[in-house]
Amino acid sequence: MKTFLCLQNVVPRLYESPFTEPLNWEIKKDEVWSVMGKNGSGKTLFSQVICGQYNLIEGELHYPFFEKIKSDYLESGETDKMPHLKEFIKLVSFNSVYSIADFKEMYYQQRFNSMETEWSPSVEEFFTGYNLNPSGKYHDIFEILNIDKLLTRRLIQLSSGELRKLLIAKVLLEKPRMIIFDNPFIGLDASSCKQLDEAFYQLSKSDIQLIFLVPSPNDLPSATSHMLELADGKVMAAKECCFFKPELEKRLLNKTDISIDWSRFPQHAPTAYKIAVKMENIEIFYGKQVIAKGINWEIKKGEKWALLGPNGSGKSTLLSYIFADNPQAYSKKLTLFDRERGTGESIWDIKKRIGFTSSEMHLYYRENVSCLKVVESGFFDSIGLYRQCSAEQTQIAEYLLEVLKITHLKNRSFLNISSGEQRLVLFARSLVKNPELLILDEPFHGLDDENKNRCLQVVKLYCKQPDKSLIFVTHHQEEIPDSVDRYLKL
Repeated sequence: MKTFLCLQNVVPRLYESPFTEPLNWEIKKDEVWSVMGKNGSGKTLFSQVICGQYNLIEGELHYPFFEKIKSDYLESGETDKMPHLKEFIKLVSFNSVYSIADFKEMYYQQRFNSMETEWSPSVEEFFTGYNLNPSGKYHDIFEILNIDKLLTRRLIQLSSGELRKLLIAKVLLEKPRMIIFDNPFIGLDASSCKQLDEAFYQLSKSDIQLIFLVPSPNDLPSATSHMLELADGKVMAAKECCFFKPELEKRLLNKTDISIDWSRFPQHAPTAYKIAVKMENIEIFYGKQVIAKGINWEIKKGEKWALLGPNGSGKSTLLSYIFADNPQAYSKKLTLFDRERGTGESIWDIKKRIGFTSSEMHLYYRENVSCLKVVESGFFDSIGLYRQCSAEQTQIAEYLLEVLKITHLKNRSFLNISSGEQRLVLFARSLVKNPELLILDEPFHGLDDENKNRCLQVVKLYCKQPDKSLIFVTHHQEEIPDSVDRYLKL
Protein backbone atom coordinates (compact mmCIF):
# COMPACT_ATOMS: atom_id res chain seq x y z
CA MET A 1 0.00 0.00 0.00
CA LYS A 2 1.38 3.40 -1.00
CA THR A 3 2.34 6.05 1.54
CA PHE A 4 0.04 9.08 1.53
CA LEU A 5 1.65 11.12 4.31
CA CYS A 6 4.85 10.80 6.31
CA LEU A 7 6.19 12.90 9.22
CA GLN A 8 9.85 12.22 10.01
CA ASN A 9 11.27 13.80 13.19
CA VAL A 10 9.16 16.93 12.61
CA VAL A 11 9.66 19.89 14.99
CA PRO A 12 7.30 22.74 14.03
CA ARG A 13 8.15 26.39 14.67
CA LEU A 14 5.42 27.04 17.26
CA TYR A 15 5.18 29.60 20.07
CA GLU A 16 4.45 27.73 23.31
CA SER A 17 4.50 24.40 21.44
CA PRO A 18 2.70 21.58 23.28
CA PHE A 19 5.00 19.00 21.65
CA THR A 20 7.92 17.78 23.74
CA GLU A 21 9.29 15.34 21.17
CA PRO A 22 9.71 15.30 17.37
CA LEU A 23 6.60 14.03 15.56
CA ASN A 24 6.72 10.79 13.60
CA TRP A 25 3.75 9.32 11.75
CA GLU A 26 2.98 7.52 8.50
CA ILE A 27 -0.39 7.15 6.76
CA LYS A 28 -0.92 4.64 3.98
CA LYS A 29 -3.36 5.38 1.18
CA ASP A 30 -6.95 4.31 2.05
CA GLU A 31 -6.25 4.13 5.82
CA VAL A 32 -8.75 6.17 7.90
CA TRP A 33 -7.09 7.57 11.02
CA SER A 34 -8.57 9.12 14.14
CA VAL A 35 -6.22 11.24 16.26
CA MET A 36 -7.31 11.14 19.90
CA GLY A 37 -6.22 13.23 22.87
CA LYS A 38 -7.54 15.18 25.82
CA ASN A 39 -8.49 18.86 25.59
CA GLY A 40 -5.30 20.90 25.14
CA SER A 41 -3.22 17.90 24.02
CA GLY A 42 -2.43 19.60 20.70
CA LYS A 43 -4.74 17.76 18.28
CA THR A 44 -5.69 20.90 16.35
CA LEU A 45 -2.08 22.16 16.21
CA PHE A 46 -1.02 18.69 15.07
CA SER A 47 -3.53 18.89 12.21
CA GLN A 48 -2.30 22.38 11.27
CA VAL A 49 1.27 21.05 11.09
CA ILE A 50 0.03 18.32 8.75
CA CYS A 51 -1.65 20.99 6.61
CA GLY A 52 1.71 22.74 6.19
CA GLN A 53 0.65 25.84 8.11
CA TYR A 54 3.91 26.06 10.09
CA ASN A 55 7.57 26.18 9.12
CA LEU A 56 9.73 23.35 10.43
CA ILE A 57 12.74 23.80 12.69
CA GLU A 58 13.83 20.31 11.74
CA GLY A 59 12.50 17.11 10.18
CA GLU A 60 10.53 16.51 6.99
CA LEU A 61 6.88 16.38 5.98
CA HIS A 62 6.27 14.23 2.90
CA TYR A 63 3.21 14.07 0.66
CA PRO A 64 4.19 11.80 -2.26
CA PHE A 65 1.15 12.84 -4.33
CA PHE A 66 2.00 16.54 -3.93
CA GLU A 67 5.67 15.96 -4.68
CA LYS A 68 4.57 14.37 -7.98
CA ILE A 69 2.40 17.44 -8.75
CA LYS A 70 5.32 19.81 -8.05
CA SER A 71 7.62 17.71 -10.18
CA ASP A 72 5.19 17.91 -13.13
CA TYR A 73 5.01 21.72 -12.85
CA LEU A 74 8.81 22.00 -12.71
CA GLU A 75 9.18 19.85 -15.81
CA SER A 76 6.60 21.92 -17.70
CA GLY A 77 8.27 25.19 -16.65
CA GLU A 78 4.97 26.54 -15.24
CA THR A 79 6.42 27.30 -11.83
CA ASP A 80 4.37 30.51 -11.60
CA LYS A 81 1.23 28.35 -11.49
CA MET A 82 2.61 26.01 -8.82
CA PRO A 83 -0.26 25.15 -6.40
CA HIS A 84 0.08 25.22 -2.61
CA LEU A 85 -0.38 22.17 -0.40
CA LYS A 86 -3.35 23.86 1.34
CA GLU A 87 -5.34 23.63 -1.90
CA PHE A 88 -5.41 19.84 -1.54
CA ILE A 89 -5.84 19.51 2.26
CA LYS A 90 -8.86 20.91 4.09
CA LEU A 91 -9.49 21.23 7.84
CA VAL A 92 -13.13 21.32 9.01
CA SER A 93 -13.52 22.35 12.66
CA PHE A 94 -15.89 24.14 15.03
CA ASN A 95 -14.10 27.40 14.21
CA SER A 96 -14.48 26.77 10.47
CA VAL A 97 -17.94 28.33 10.59
CA TYR A 98 -16.15 31.70 10.54
CA SER A 99 -15.37 30.97 6.90
CA ILE A 100 -19.10 30.80 6.13
CA ALA A 101 -20.00 34.29 7.32
CA ASP A 102 -18.30 37.12 9.14
CA PHE A 103 -19.57 36.29 12.62
CA LYS A 104 -17.06 38.65 14.17
CA GLU A 105 -18.97 41.60 12.71
CA MET A 106 -22.27 40.22 13.97
CA TYR A 107 -23.55 40.05 17.51
CA TYR A 108 -25.26 37.20 19.35
CA GLN A 109 -28.74 38.75 19.57
CA GLN A 110 -28.73 39.49 15.80
CA ARG A 111 -29.52 35.84 15.10
CA PHE A 112 -32.98 36.36 16.56
CA ASN A 113 -33.75 39.77 15.02
CA SER A 114 -35.92 39.23 11.95
CA MET A 115 -35.03 42.59 10.38
CA GLU A 116 -31.28 42.24 10.70
CA THR A 117 -31.09 38.60 9.59
CA GLU A 118 -32.22 39.76 6.14
CA TRP A 119 -28.67 41.06 5.68
CA SER A 120 -27.26 37.58 6.26
CA PRO A 121 -26.53 35.67 3.02
CA SER A 122 -28.66 32.68 2.09
CA VAL A 123 -27.31 29.14 1.76
CA GLU A 124 -27.86 29.31 -2.00
CA GLU A 125 -25.70 32.46 -2.19
CA PHE A 126 -23.03 30.65 -0.16
CA PHE A 127 -22.75 28.09 -2.98
CA THR A 128 -22.55 30.69 -5.77
CA GLY A 129 -20.03 29.52 -8.37
CA TYR A 130 -20.23 25.85 -7.34
CA ASN A 131 -21.96 23.15 -9.38
CA LEU A 132 -24.64 21.47 -7.25
CA ASN A 133 -25.70 19.22 -10.14
CA PRO A 134 -27.89 16.39 -8.74
CA SER A 135 -25.94 13.92 -10.87
CA GLY A 136 -22.60 15.21 -9.58
CA LYS A 137 -19.84 13.14 -7.99
CA TYR A 138 -20.98 13.62 -4.39
CA HIS A 139 -24.73 13.58 -5.00
CA ASP A 140 -25.28 10.59 -2.65
CA ILE A 141 -23.44 12.33 0.19
CA PHE A 142 -25.31 15.62 -0.33
CA GLU A 143 -28.53 13.61 -0.24
CA ILE A 144 -27.52 11.93 3.02
CA LEU A 145 -26.79 15.36 4.53
CA ASN A 146 -30.11 16.86 3.24
CA ILE A 147 -28.25 19.84 1.74
CA ASP A 148 -31.08 20.65 -0.70
CA LYS A 149 -33.47 21.35 2.21
CA LEU A 150 -31.20 24.14 3.50
CA LEU A 151 -30.73 26.13 0.27
CA THR A 152 -33.43 28.74 0.93
CA ARG A 153 -32.43 29.38 4.57
CA ARG A 154 -30.32 32.28 5.91
CA LEU A 155 -26.87 31.32 7.22
CA ILE A 156 -27.29 33.15 10.52
CA GLN A 157 -30.46 31.16 11.27
CA LEU A 158 -28.86 27.73 10.92
CA SER A 159 -27.92 25.55 13.87
CA SER A 160 -24.29 24.57 14.41
CA GLY A 161 -25.09 21.08 13.07
CA GLU A 162 -26.59 22.49 9.88
CA LEU A 163 -23.58 24.78 9.40
CA ARG A 164 -21.31 21.75 9.69
CA LYS A 165 -23.17 20.03 6.87
CA LEU A 166 -22.71 23.09 4.64
CA LEU A 167 -19.00 23.17 5.37
CA ILE A 168 -18.61 19.53 4.42
CA ALA A 169 -20.52 20.08 1.19
CA LYS A 170 -18.43 23.10 0.24
CA VAL A 171 -15.15 21.34 1.07
CA LEU A 172 -16.11 18.40 -1.15
CA LEU A 173 -16.84 20.77 -4.04
CA GLU A 174 -13.29 22.14 -3.71
CA LYS A 175 -11.96 18.67 -4.68
CA PRO A 176 -9.36 18.09 -1.92
CA ARG A 177 -7.12 15.04 -1.61
CA MET A 178 -7.47 14.91 2.18
CA ILE A 179 -10.00 16.26 4.72
CA ILE A 180 -9.33 16.57 8.45
CA PHE A 181 -12.49 16.69 10.58
CA ASP A 182 -11.98 18.20 14.07
CA ASN A 183 -14.64 16.93 16.50
CA PRO A 184 -16.96 15.79 13.69
CA PHE A 185 -20.07 14.99 15.77
CA ILE A 186 -20.03 17.97 18.14
CA GLY A 187 -23.53 19.31 18.82
CA LEU A 188 -25.38 16.87 16.56
CA ASP A 189 -28.50 14.92 17.52
CA ALA A 190 -28.62 11.13 17.10
CA SER A 191 -30.19 11.28 13.65
CA SER A 192 -27.66 13.83 12.34
CA CYS A 193 -24.77 11.82 13.81
CA LYS A 194 -26.02 8.75 11.99
CA GLN A 195 -26.35 10.74 8.73
CA LEU A 196 -22.85 12.16 9.06
CA ASP A 197 -21.33 8.82 10.04
CA GLU A 198 -22.86 7.28 6.91
CA ALA A 199 -21.48 10.16 4.82
CA PHE A 200 -18.00 9.56 6.28
CA TYR A 201 -18.26 5.86 5.44
CA GLN A 202 -19.19 6.70 1.84
CA LEU A 203 -16.31 9.20 1.64
CA SER A 204 -13.84 6.61 2.97
CA LYS A 205 -14.59 4.56 -0.15
CA SER A 206 -13.77 7.50 -2.43
CA ASP A 207 -10.39 8.90 -3.46
CA ILE A 208 -10.28 11.31 -0.47
CA GLN A 209 -8.06 10.52 2.52
CA LEU A 210 -9.86 11.11 5.85
CA ILE A 211 -8.48 12.04 9.29
CA PHE A 212 -10.62 12.68 12.39
CA LEU A 213 -9.64 14.52 15.59
CA VAL A 214 -11.62 13.32 18.63
CA PRO A 215 -11.41 13.83 22.43
CA SER A 216 -12.81 10.40 23.37
CA PRO A 217 -13.11 6.84 22.03
CA ASN A 218 -16.88 7.37 22.16
CA ASP A 219 -16.58 9.99 19.39
CA LEU A 220 -14.92 7.73 16.81
CA PRO A 221 -16.55 7.58 13.37
CA SER A 222 -17.29 4.02 12.29
CA ALA A 223 -15.06 4.45 9.22
CA THR A 224 -11.97 4.63 11.48
CA SER A 225 -9.41 1.91 10.75
CA HIS A 226 -6.42 3.26 12.74
CA MET A 227 -5.89 5.39 15.85
CA LEU A 228 -3.13 7.69 17.04
CA GLU A 229 -2.99 9.02 20.60
CA LEU A 230 -1.50 12.38 21.60
CA ALA A 231 -0.59 12.85 25.27
CA ASP A 232 2.10 14.57 27.32
CA GLY A 233 3.30 16.47 24.25
CA LYS A 234 4.12 13.45 22.12
CA VAL A 235 2.72 10.65 20.00
CA MET A 236 2.00 7.94 22.55
CA ALA A 237 0.80 5.17 20.27
CA ALA A 238 -0.41 4.50 16.74
CA LYS A 239 -2.03 1.24 15.73
CA GLU A 240 -5.11 -0.38 14.22
CA CYS A 241 -8.35 0.70 15.84
CA CYS A 242 -9.55 -2.78 16.85
CA PHE A 243 -6.43 -3.26 19.03
CA PHE A 244 -6.35 0.25 20.45
CA LYS A 245 -9.87 1.29 21.45
CA PRO A 246 -10.52 -1.16 24.37
CA GLU A 247 -7.15 -0.26 25.92
CA LEU A 248 -7.94 3.48 25.73
CA GLU A 249 -11.44 3.15 27.19
CA LYS A 250 -10.01 1.46 30.29
CA ARG A 251 -7.40 4.07 31.19
CA LEU A 252 -8.50 7.47 29.88
CA LEU A 253 -11.41 8.25 32.21
CA ASN A 254 -10.25 9.62 35.55
CA LYS A 255 -13.25 9.90 37.91
CA THR A 256 -11.61 11.92 40.64
CA ASP A 257 -14.21 13.33 43.04
CA ILE A 258 -14.27 17.10 43.47
CA SER A 259 -15.85 19.55 45.88
CA ILE A 260 -16.93 23.20 45.76
CA ASP A 261 -17.16 25.62 48.67
CA TRP A 262 -20.18 27.69 47.67
CA SER A 263 -19.67 29.94 50.70
CA ARG A 264 -16.86 31.61 48.74
CA PHE A 265 -19.46 33.05 46.35
CA PRO A 266 -21.48 36.20 47.10
CA GLN A 267 -24.25 35.40 49.55
CA HIS A 268 -27.52 37.03 48.53
CA ALA A 269 -30.68 37.19 50.61
CA PRO A 270 -33.20 34.56 49.43
CA THR A 271 -35.46 35.96 46.73
CA ALA A 272 -39.19 35.56 47.29
CA TYR A 273 -40.59 34.04 44.08
CA LYS A 274 -42.42 30.86 43.18
CA ILE A 275 -42.11 30.56 39.41
CA ALA A 276 -38.72 30.94 37.72
CA VAL A 277 -40.11 30.61 34.18
CA LYS A 278 -43.64 30.42 32.78
CA MET A 279 -44.43 30.29 29.06
CA GLU A 280 -47.98 30.30 27.73
CA ASN A 281 -48.88 29.27 24.18
CA ILE A 282 -45.43 30.21 22.83
CA GLU A 283 -44.52 30.06 19.13
CA ILE A 284 -41.01 29.66 17.75
CA PHE A 285 -40.35 30.95 14.26
CA TYR A 286 -37.60 32.22 11.94
CA GLY A 287 -38.97 34.84 9.58
CA LYS A 288 -42.18 33.29 8.20
CA GLN A 289 -41.22 29.73 9.10
CA VAL A 290 -42.94 28.38 12.23
CA ILE A 291 -40.69 25.86 14.03
CA ALA A 292 -43.02 25.04 16.93
CA LYS A 293 -46.22 26.40 18.47
CA GLY A 294 -48.47 25.97 21.49
CA ILE A 295 -45.59 25.56 23.95
CA ASN A 296 -46.65 25.79 27.62
CA TRP A 297 -43.85 25.41 30.13
CA GLU A 298 -43.64 26.24 33.84
CA ILE A 299 -40.45 25.93 35.91
CA LYS A 300 -41.01 26.32 39.64
CA LYS A 301 -38.30 27.56 41.98
CA GLY A 302 -35.78 24.78 42.60
CA GLU A 303 -36.88 22.49 39.75
CA LYS A 304 -34.36 20.73 37.50
CA TRP A 305 -35.32 20.30 33.83
CA ALA A 306 -33.85 18.75 30.69
CA LEU A 307 -34.82 20.39 27.39
CA LEU A 308 -34.58 17.87 24.55
CA GLY A 309 -35.15 17.80 20.80
CA PRO A 310 -33.37 17.33 17.46
CA ASN A 311 -31.21 19.94 15.71
CA GLY A 312 -33.37 22.77 14.40
CA SER A 313 -36.33 22.07 16.75
CA GLY A 314 -36.03 25.52 18.39
CA LYS A 315 -34.33 24.74 21.72
CA SER A 316 -31.81 27.58 21.54
CA THR A 317 -34.49 30.05 20.42
CA LEU A 318 -36.73 29.04 23.32
CA LEU A 319 -33.85 29.64 25.73
CA SER A 320 -33.16 33.03 24.13
CA TYR A 321 -36.64 34.15 25.24
CA ILE A 322 -35.70 33.36 28.83
CA PHE A 323 -32.22 34.90 28.77
CA ALA A 324 -33.49 38.18 27.26
CA ASP A 325 -31.48 37.81 24.03
CA ASN A 326 -34.44 37.61 21.66
CA PRO A 327 -36.41 40.78 20.77
CA GLN A 328 -39.42 38.55 19.97
CA ALA A 329 -39.76 37.75 23.69
CA TYR A 330 -41.62 41.03 24.29
CA SER A 331 -44.53 39.78 22.17
CA LYS A 332 -44.74 36.48 24.07
CA LYS A 333 -46.72 35.65 27.20
CA LEU A 334 -43.69 35.04 29.36
CA THR A 335 -43.14 35.32 33.12
CA LEU A 336 -39.68 35.30 34.73
CA PHE A 337 -39.21 35.16 38.50
CA ASP A 338 -42.93 35.90 39.05
CA ARG A 339 -42.81 39.01 36.87
CA GLU A 340 -44.47 39.25 33.47
CA ARG A 341 -42.03 40.14 30.73
CA GLY A 342 -42.26 43.75 29.50
CA THR A 343 -43.60 45.27 32.73
CA GLY A 344 -40.63 47.53 33.37
CA GLU A 345 -37.74 45.17 34.08
CA SER A 346 -34.51 45.66 32.13
CA ILE A 347 -32.57 42.99 30.27
CA TRP A 348 -29.86 43.28 32.90
CA ASP A 349 -32.36 42.74 35.76
CA ILE A 350 -33.16 39.39 34.15
CA LYS A 351 -29.62 38.36 33.23
CA LYS A 352 -28.13 39.03 36.69
CA ARG A 353 -30.20 36.13 38.08
CA ILE A 354 -29.27 33.66 35.34
CA GLY A 355 -26.07 31.84 34.39
CA PHE A 356 -25.89 30.74 30.76
CA THR A 357 -23.65 29.05 28.22
CA SER A 358 -24.29 27.65 24.74
CA SER A 359 -22.68 26.77 21.41
CA GLU A 360 -24.11 29.97 19.92
CA MET A 361 -22.45 32.08 22.61
CA HIS A 362 -19.17 30.25 21.96
CA LEU A 363 -19.46 31.05 18.26
CA TYR A 364 -19.78 34.79 18.86
CA TYR A 365 -17.33 35.08 21.79
CA ARG A 366 -14.29 36.32 19.85
CA GLU A 367 -12.69 38.57 22.43
CA ASN A 368 -8.89 38.61 22.54
CA VAL A 369 -8.70 38.77 26.34
CA SER A 370 -7.34 36.46 29.00
CA CYS A 371 -9.34 33.42 30.08
CA LEU A 372 -9.63 34.90 33.57
CA LYS A 373 -11.32 38.01 32.16
CA VAL A 374 -13.72 35.83 30.15
CA VAL A 375 -14.81 34.11 33.38
CA GLU A 376 -15.08 37.47 35.17
CA SER A 377 -17.32 38.83 32.38
CA GLY A 378 -20.00 36.46 33.71
CA PHE A 379 -20.52 38.82 36.64
CA PHE A 380 -21.73 41.49 34.20
CA ASP A 381 -23.35 39.25 31.52
CA SER A 382 -21.27 40.85 28.80
CA ILE A 383 -19.35 39.52 25.80
CA GLY A 384 -16.00 40.84 26.91
CA LEU A 385 -15.06 42.53 30.19
CA TYR A 386 -15.68 46.26 30.24
CA ARG A 387 -15.83 46.86 34.00
CA GLN A 388 -13.29 46.43 36.74
CA CYS A 389 -13.91 43.41 38.95
CA SER A 390 -13.57 43.61 42.70
CA ALA A 391 -10.84 41.60 44.43
CA GLU A 392 -13.54 39.23 45.71
CA GLN A 393 -14.92 38.64 42.20
CA THR A 394 -11.45 37.91 40.82
CA GLN A 395 -10.84 35.41 43.64
CA ILE A 396 -14.10 33.62 42.80
CA ALA A 397 -13.19 33.43 39.09
CA GLU A 398 -9.74 32.06 39.96
CA TYR A 399 -11.32 29.54 42.34
CA LEU A 400 -13.56 28.17 39.57
CA LEU A 401 -10.58 27.79 37.24
CA GLU A 402 -8.88 25.84 40.04
CA VAL A 403 -11.93 23.57 40.54
CA LEU A 404 -12.00 22.80 36.81
CA LYS A 405 -8.22 22.17 36.74
CA ILE A 406 -7.56 24.93 34.19
CA THR A 407 -5.65 27.45 36.31
CA HIS A 408 -2.82 27.18 33.78
CA LEU A 409 -5.09 28.97 31.27
CA LYS A 410 -5.69 32.00 33.51
CA ASN A 411 -3.43 34.44 31.64
CA ARG A 412 -3.67 32.79 28.21
CA SER A 413 -5.63 34.56 25.46
CA PHE A 414 -9.07 33.00 25.02
CA LEU A 415 -8.51 32.93 21.24
CA ASN A 416 -5.24 30.99 21.56
CA ILE A 417 -6.51 27.93 23.42
CA SER A 418 -8.27 24.86 22.03
CA SER A 419 -12.03 24.89 21.43
CA GLY A 420 -12.49 22.30 24.21
CA GLU A 421 -10.59 24.53 26.65
CA GLN A 422 -12.73 27.48 25.52
CA ARG A 423 -15.84 25.48 26.44
CA LEU A 424 -14.44 24.88 29.93
CA VAL A 425 -13.77 28.61 30.37
CA LEU A 426 -17.31 29.52 29.24
CA PHE A 427 -18.71 26.85 31.57
CA ALA A 428 -16.89 28.54 34.47
CA ARG A 429 -18.29 31.89 33.28
CA SER A 430 -21.86 30.59 33.59
CA LEU A 431 -21.31 29.61 37.23
CA VAL A 432 -19.33 32.58 38.48
CA LYS A 433 -22.41 34.31 39.99
CA ASN A 434 -23.75 31.05 41.50
CA PRO A 435 -27.02 32.10 39.80
CA GLU A 436 -30.59 31.35 40.81
CA LEU A 437 -31.24 29.76 37.41
CA LEU A 438 -28.51 27.95 35.47
CA ILE A 439 -29.09 27.34 31.74
CA LEU A 440 -26.61 24.95 30.12
CA ASP A 441 -27.14 24.44 26.38
CA GLU A 442 -24.91 21.53 25.28
CA PRO A 443 -22.26 22.46 27.89
CA PHE A 444 -20.06 19.40 27.29
CA HIS A 445 -19.46 19.93 23.54
CA GLY A 446 -15.99 18.76 22.57
CA LEU A 447 -14.87 17.84 26.10
CA ASP A 448 -12.77 14.77 26.78
CA ASP A 449 -14.14 12.16 29.20
CA GLU A 450 -12.23 13.45 32.21
CA ASN A 451 -13.31 17.08 31.77
CA LYS A 452 -16.89 16.02 30.98
CA ASN A 453 -17.00 14.02 34.22
CA ARG A 454 -15.56 16.94 36.19
CA CYS A 455 -18.12 19.41 34.78
CA LEU A 456 -20.96 16.99 35.43
CA GLN A 457 -19.90 16.75 39.08
CA VAL A 458 -19.88 20.55 39.31
CA VAL A 459 -23.46 20.68 37.95
CA LYS A 460 -24.54 18.07 40.50
CA LEU A 461 -22.98 20.07 43.33
CA TYR A 462 -24.71 23.24 42.08
CA CYS A 463 -28.05 21.41 42.12
CA LYS A 464 -27.60 20.27 45.73
CA GLN A 465 -27.87 23.87 46.90
CA PRO A 466 -31.35 24.91 48.12
CA ASP A 467 -33.75 26.50 45.61
CA LYS A 468 -31.41 26.44 42.60
CA SER A 469 -33.13 25.86 39.24
CA LEU A 470 -31.58 24.16 36.19
CA ILE A 471 -32.34 23.88 32.47
CA PHE A 472 -30.01 21.34 30.84
CA VAL A 473 -29.89 20.79 27.06
CA THR A 474 -28.14 17.79 25.52
CA HIS A 475 -28.43 15.19 22.78
CA HIS A 476 -26.83 12.57 25.02
CA GLN A 477 -28.98 10.92 27.71
CA GLU A 478 -25.95 9.85 29.76
CA GLU A 479 -24.92 13.49 30.29
CA ILE A 480 -28.13 14.49 32.10
CA PRO A 481 -27.47 15.04 35.85
CA ASP A 482 -29.22 12.67 38.28
CA SER A 483 -31.04 15.61 39.89
CA VAL A 484 -33.00 16.29 36.69
CA ASP A 485 -36.50 14.84 37.07
CA ARG A 486 -38.52 16.89 34.59
CA TYR A 487 -38.35 16.90 30.78
CA LEU A 488 -39.60 19.03 27.91
CA LYS A 489 -39.13 17.66 24.40
CA LEU A 490 -39.60 19.82 21.31
